[in-house]
Amino acid sequence: MKDNEESFLISEEDAGKRLDVFLAEQTEASRAFVQRSIEQERALVNGKASKSNHKLRAGDEVSVVLIEDVPQEILPEDIPLDVVYEDDDVIVINKTRGMVVHPAPGHYSGTVVNALLFREKGRLSDLNGKERPGIVHRIDADTTGLIVCAKTNIAHESLAAQLEAHSTVRKYEAICYNAFREEQGTVNKPIARGDVDRKKMVISPKGREAVTHYKVIENMGKFAHIECVLETGRTHQIRVHMKSIGHPLLGDKVYTTAKAPFNTDGQMLHAGVLGFEHPVSGEYLEFRAEPPEDFQKALKLLRQLNK
Repeated sequence: MKDNEESFLISEEDAGKRLDVFLAEQTEASRAFVQRSIEQERALVNGKASKSNHKLRAGDEVSVVLIEDVPQEILPEDIPLDVVYEDDDVIVINKTRGMVVHPAPGHYSGTVVNALLFREKGRLSDLNGKERPGIVHRIDADTTGLIVCAKTNIAHESLAAQLEAHSTVRKYEAICYNAFREEQGTVNKPIARGDVDRKKMVISPKGREAVTHYKVIENMGKFAHIECVLETGRTHQIRVHMKSIGHPLLGDKVYTTAKAPFNTDGQMLHAGVLGFEHPVSGEYLEFRAEPPEDFQKALKLLRQLNK
């Protein structure tokens, strides 16, 4: 395998997808960037150059080399942020759907970091390097809700330690397939990166400990509205855990191919509650954010369908 090359074996689940759509999902690069890479013949299907609209089949071997000149610096951008709380040490943001938290291949603008650089004029922690100033933790681009960012290195160290100690309170709302028989439960299954598809997370005994507590808010026929509380914070944890017990998230284009009753712009997952000890005062702070309009609309539609 060449340097910077990634390879994937197409499963039955991903069969039928366009090449550009599949690679954008798996690499988290922008679709436009993926399409440019395909045009430059840096993406191969079974060893041959293909077009962006090529439909994949189960068993196909896809390889891609995504190389992009990284900007010398990440530029500040005047992007509105929904700021829930702010002081000299921390800033809590209610992130919108589709917004990437920090720069990555194909996403060097329009991120939370670009917006923070403009808003804070450089008053951000630098423990995570030039590409992730102030970023202590992240949520997926298509997940909405609360994240806390650090303005100082002292604040960053404190918040990171709380995350590591699992003392941070993180509660999510989600809409998933299939009603529950039980009112609540816990999924305790280790999560690892997939051997075949490195962009997907899987349940594996070789993985890191992952614990998700859930309770049912409302069963709605073939769907359910639930609350999930993270004890650990692994990549895609809620999405992978809920799929593993037969309740994949509505709108999740990576972990389910189940047919949805209506279109969504991403998985119905919202980080609605965030609590932590203030890194300087030691005071416990807890913030809440209501799910976005599309989440609320999905709930309303599902209730109507269940009547």
